[in-house]
Amino acid sequence: MAKGPSYRLPFRRRREGKTDYKARRAMIISRLPRVVVRGSLKHMNVQLVDATSKGDEVIASANSQELQKYGWKAGCGNLPSAYLTGLLCGKKAVNKKVKKAVADIGLHQPTKGARVFASIKGVIDAGVDVPHKTRKFPPEERLTGQHIVDYAKAFATSNAELYEKHFSKYIKAKISPEKLVEHFKITKEKITAPPRKEKAKKKISPEKKVKRKNRGKSEKS
Repeated sequence: MAKGPSYRLPFRRRREGKTDYKARRAMIISRLPRVVVRGSLKHMNVQLVDATSKGDEVIASANSQELQKYGWKAGCGNLPSAYLTGLLCGKKAVNKKVKKAVADIGLHQPTKGARVFASIKGVIDAGVDVPHKTRKFPPEERLTGQHIVDYAKAFATSNAELYEKHFSKYIKAKISPEKLVEHFKITKEKITAPPRKEKAKKKISPEKKVKRKNRGKSEKS
């Protein structure tokens, strides 16, 4: 460890590998909300966060587990689910009048075609303007899950045991891995569909309520 009068200890969150303060400062100076994308092995989490003097405020948020409300039965940690989670978060942000934001991938390596860029692509497709480099996004066939379909077909014909082992969750959820692309498109349509308008209930005036009560009494008598 470096020693001496000129040594300065890094901030705790930088030592723990949680925050890149140099990148965070540049994003805050932009005065735009941040598209914060974080992921684990099984799930993705996308948030639109605005930095204020009181602290970060979450404008919109979506987790890959929410996709189940839209009929998603496949895995929640793959590329298609990362894209759909970003799409869902972007739709929520658009409903709250957010038009532009900047990407915040944290300490993730900016690997071409990674899940974090799939989520950012979903936010952009929802209608939020996020500065980006198109070459970083995964190809369309990977966003829809075509690579998973090809992988499943190869195992289905060559090794049935490995097929059942690798795709046991799909089989349990009663969804064929070979139909993942169709399943992706159906879920995407449900997310992007406009909300249903609820029919306004007609208000009954107090006079009509009294007439209905009296009518009921007369019928009983």
